[in-house]
Amino acid sequence: MNNTRRVISNLIWRFLERFGSQVVSMAVQIILARMLAPEVFGVVAKVTIITTILLVFVDSGMANSLIQKKDPDDLDYSSVFFFNLAFCLVLYALLFAFAPAIARFYKDAQLTPIVRVLGLTVVVAGIKNVQQAYVSKTLQFKRFFFATLGGTLFSAVLGITMVFRGFGVWALVAQQLSNVVVNTAILWLTVGWRPKLMFSFERLKGLLGFGWKLLVSGLLDTVYNKLREIIIAVRYTDTDLAFYNRGNYIPNIVVENINSSIDSVLLPVLSDKQDSASSVRDMTRRAIKVSTYIMMPLMMGLAVCGEPFVRLLLTEKWLPCVPYLRIFCFSYAFYPLHTANLNAIKAMGRSDLFLKLEIIKKLIGVAVLLVTMRYGVYVMALSLLFTSVLAQIINSWPNKKLLDYSYLDQLRDMLPAIILSCVMGACVYPLCLIIHSDVALLLAQAVTGAAVYALLSKLFKIETFGYVLEIVKKLRGERK
Repeated sequence: MNNTRRVISNLIWRFLERFGSQVVSMAVQIILARMLAPEVFGVVAKVTIITTILLVFVDSGMANSLIQKKDPDDLDYSSVFFFNLAFCLVLYALLFAFAPAIARFYKDAQLTPIVRVLGLTVVVAGIKNVQQAYVSKTLQFKRFFFATLGGTLFSAVLGITMVFRGFGVWALVAQQLSNVVVNTAILWLTVGWRPKLMFSFERLKGLLGFGWKLLVSGLLDTVYNKLREIIIAVRYTDTDLAFYNRGNYIPNIVVENINSSIDSVLLPVLSDKQDSASSVRDMTRRAIKVSTYIMMPLMMGLAVCGEPFVRLLLTEKWLPCVPYLRIFCFSYAFYPLHTANLNAIKAMGRSDLFLKLEIIKKLIGVAVLLVTMRYGVYVMALSLLFTSVLAQIINSWPNKKLLDYSYLDQLRDMLPAIILSCVMGACVYPLCLIIHSDVALLLAQAVTGAAVYALLSKLFKIETFGYVLEIVKKLRGERK
């Protein structure tokens, strides 16, 4: 299989993994959301803020260093594995000790045992992290498919069973923890690499030289993204946090399916081409075009169909999350631009630039957040649109010099998908005025939207449309 087909094959496996797991997860979340009160989700969201920040120490930095390094060997992988495991055990010990203080911070005594149980995901992540890096580096994304789907299915059954038995918030806790544990177990059983009893401070030091900047960048990004939720949790109610969190969850499923698939495959592929700026530029441009062509209409469609979608799946008690859903849709629509630019910078070995960009973006973002927090949760959410546009410009700035690929060039590449998606949204929205059944409305909007987008792509001879069709034809021929 040539390099292009290998990349496409791994991208499809990664997409199938994300799509399969997210479909099951979404089905479970729908069932749980219909059975549990919004404030229950708000309680778990408080703890998830803390664990997500701690997981940055595991998932960012060292794993990316292994992927970016030209030829990592067993000594590199084993050194990172034992370092990560020890570090995660220390993190968990601190989290366990400070659990009562976290509960006092949120003014919610029931959080102490929840923090201690959910915190175990940090230890499990330390065991899984290097396996993930090995799979990504060697482009064996088929392994992720079985591990992720197995963990998702097991946790789905466990979570729903516990809800029916009246465990309430602990059903959500068990679902999250069991997902990570089973995922990790399957990955260890199916991936050939195992840590060896070897360790090198010299190798670790070299990897840290690149990875620490990405770690700090990832930490800044995660803390900043969770800062809104922290402020909502402290300043407002559990219900407000639940609506904000749920509004993010639904469009984030689409982003995880598409953007994460491209992200995980793009970095190792670009890293192999790091000696050729023109090759990195061409692949970055193609990634932006294709991912935007797919992501933009999905986000526009979800924003337009948000109200009947939420009412049908989650019931009317969740309708207050619709405004947040729409804000996140418009923000996530441009994520492919962020992903491609940042992966290009990492692949070129410029983690120093990566860190500088994160510091600039977060300083601006925090200033905007401090100004808007006093005006309510909705205004805080709206500020995401402003900071998202600024982040696009900042993330693309270094690649004007590194790759000769400026922000204006990137917008020109995205423009066909943007225009077509807006026209599609304008055609789909009026259907809500004449169709009053949510099921019939969503079906009509989905069919109309897909037809309009495809017909316009063909009519105006959109280059990316032809490229996507060509990929599909090649894959069909390969299977035959």
